[in-house]
Amino acid sequence: MHKQWAAVDDYIAGLFPSDPVLDAVLRATRDAGMPQINVSPVQGRLLHVLALACNARNILEIGTLAGYSAIWMARALPADGKLISLEFDPKHADVARANIARAGLADRVDVRLGTALDILPQLAAEGAGPFDLIFIDADKINLTTYFDWAVRLARPGSLIVVDNVIRGGDVLDAASDDAGLQGVRRFNEAIAADPRVTATILQMVGSKGHDGLALAVVRG
Repeated sequence: MHKQWAAVDDYIAGLFPSDPVLDAVLRATRDAGMPQINVSPVQGRLLHVLALACNARNILEIGTLAGYSAIWMARALPADGKLISLEFDPKHADVARANIARAGLADRVDVRLGTALDILPQLAAEGAGPFDLIFIDADKINLTTYFDWAVRLARPGSLIVVDNVIRGGDVLDAASDDAGLQGVRRFNEAIAADPRVTATILQMVGSKGHDGLALAVVRG
């Protein structure tokens, strides 16, 4: 079944023109020996469409990796738009900055190095935001805390997107001793009960297997 999911993803991606810049990002990720956990091309295009639908001028990303998703979203920004992306690993941040510069987006994307739990309060203190779109694709243990900061840094109508919330269906296992999985379960329960947002969770299949996205619109 996974082969068919991947084949359909390839079919969808093949309907659109190839993108040498984004292909180069994927090669750079492999060449750097980084984990191949970036969003798929189809998911990247979804983030791009969501950014356009939000008329996003200010985007926050928690979890940069090699900059693949950041490039997809930043391409939807106007010339004076800004995307701030947070990355814990110095090597990942260096690769991402090089990829973003190669994509001609260094003036719109600011990759900040450090732990998100340290940087998010700093963003609030410096008056960054409000962010129109926030994409969370980072460690799952702290997912609920990241989401809480995202709501604080948003405005009514902002869209928050959270990746990897189904985990191949393992999210059904309430007895799991996997700390990351339990972090996802806590988050899913929290977002469903959070009065600050209107949210849903979508399971998805494709070249990345079986997983899902949470989408939340911040309420007034």
